[in-house]
Amino acid sequence: MAGPADESAAGAGTPLSASLYAGLESLSLDQKITFTKYVKVVLPFDGFIFWVKADQLSASALYNASVQNSFGFDQAPAIITPAATVEVQGSLHFSTVQQQDADSVYTINRMVFTSETEIQDFNEIGAVVMFVATFRGVQFAFNSRGMFYEQAGLHHYQGDAVYSFMKTQLVDDARTFDSANLVLSNSMPAWLTLNRLMPIYPSFLSPGNLRPPYATVFIPESGTTPLQAFPYINIDSSHWQLARDEVTITIWGLRNFNALDWMDYVIEWFTLNDDIMGLMNMPIIRDAQRVQTELGVIAQKKTVQFVVSYYQTRINALARQLLLRAFVHYEPTDGVVVPPSGIELQDAEGFWQFQDGSVVQWG
Repeated sequence: MAGPADESAAGAGTPLSASLYAGLESLSLDQKITFTKYVKVVLPFDGFIFWVKADQLSASALYNASVQNSFGFDQAPAIITPAATVEVQGSLHFSTVQQQDADSVYTINRMVFTSETEIQDFNEIGAVVMFVATFRGVQFAFNSRGMFYEQAGLHHYQGDAVYSFMKTQLVDDARTFDSANLVLSNSMPAWLTLNRLMPIYPSFLSPGNLRPPYATVFIPESGTTPLQAFPYINIDSSHWQLARDEVTITIWGLRNFNALDWMDYVIEWFTLNDDIMGLMNMPIIRDAQRVQTELGVIAQKKTVQFVVSYYQTRINALARQLLLRAFVHYEPTDGVVVPPSGIELQDAEGFWQFQDGSVVQWG
């Protein structure tokens, strides 16, 4: 991914770019915008994405642990060098509007930034770095770049400032980041483990411009319903409630025999793990159509719908066990269990609390 400090090689040195640069600097009064490097951190439990300030992750196990960011798909984690904030010269325009929705009231700041340097490459595959700008206390990122004329060498970026309810997804202090608990309450954590034939991602959260094969899991808000009128609270105050999910799996890039193999694998998983999740319908693989008129073809797209039952607490326990298997390493010495490094405290029930907030159980 191109960064704010990278020079714009496209229009550098042309008479047109020199004239436009001079005009831009004159109109903007040499305005400079501060950009900060953030790194993508993906929770392995449910695929939720956070962006953590890069200088918070220089020596942090949150990012350096490959399990956290590769989902166990044998993808090598990117090596990120922490970067201080940088300033980019350009011209910033923005408009402000107050938005009033049923569930929240928030301000939308629409930003347009013209820059002499490339800030973000939207065609990059699976970007793990994002640059967030700060202007008058407002943070914003970009989701589009306007028509780019190579000889001019100017980049026109647009994007909204970070909405108030999205502030939780930007982490400026890694010490406040909860890496030990999942976010989602539905059956998503179980589906993400069914990745033997292909990577599986939550809907809307698959890496950008990813080449198939892969699959996404969509569980709509209305697709989660109770099968138990009231939750059961046991003696240690654990919450148990039988629930039902309607799940749509979208598969990209598989031939028919591959898709059927994955279906057989999932059915076998249900048979062997009926204490975790139960199958309530008769799923079948369907062909779907996604076209691109420039090529005159359709994509290799398939869908399959499942209706499942599960205990939400059981899903939480599953995610926790995945974390334990990924991180715990200890050896008995003369009958004494030697705790791993980084232990902050140990409670009476046999749990170790790490300095990064993760919790593991021994014995």
